Amino acid sequence: MANLGPGRPRLDQRPRRGRTPRAEILDAAGELFTTNGYANTSTRAVADAVGIRQASLYHHFAAKDDILDALLAETIAGPLALAERLREMSEPVHTQLYALALFDVRQLCAAQWNLGALYLLPELRTERFAAFRLRRDELRGHYETLAAAVIEESGGSSIEGAEGLPFRLVETVISIRSDEGSAPASAQRAIPDAIMRMLGWSGDVAQLRAAASELLRRAPS
Repeated sequence: MANLGPGRPRLDQRPRRGRTPRAEILDAAGELFTTNGYANTSTRAVADAVGIRQASLYHHFAAKDDILDALLAETIAGPLALAERLREMSEPVHTQLYALALFDVRQLCAAQWNLGALYLLPELRTERFAAFRLRRDELRGHYETLAAAVIEESGGSSIEGAEGLPFRLVETVISIRSDEGSAPASAQRAIPDAIMRMLGWSGDVAQLRAAASELLRRAPS
């Protein structure tokens, strides 16, 4: 261990190597926030988990809520970017919606830390996180627009307010991971399939899944 002057010395070997310092901080914070709790985790604890001095952490993030904001942004950046790209594509709306749900469920299942659980933090209701709430609302709006189009295409749904449910169904992955520790691989089929049936779509889901997977492969990055 090398002594770098006043303050806690930095470890010679970091436990989270192979990434940028900022990514290492986010990885450590994601683990601590989701296992120990946001309120119970200090920036010093995050720095310790990375193996850096607290002062070095502040070079990348001015405060703990900045770390939380960055983590939250990561949870919706991918699906929101995809939803915006899909708007420019000509595939049927049922294929677009299935592709969006499939992508979103996959990334929620595969994420190392269950960051969606942080959505329930009371801090998120404050003005500090208003921008994040607006971005999440924007993603929800994409889901609702596609769902409403699928309902119209399918001739209607027997469930009142069904267009608002696909977004919520996708996020059940967060609860499953909180309860079980991980989400079963079957969720990547069951949730998008259930969304389509709930909206009144009655086609072949195996063919739809294949078409949506191909769409995701071709969607511009």
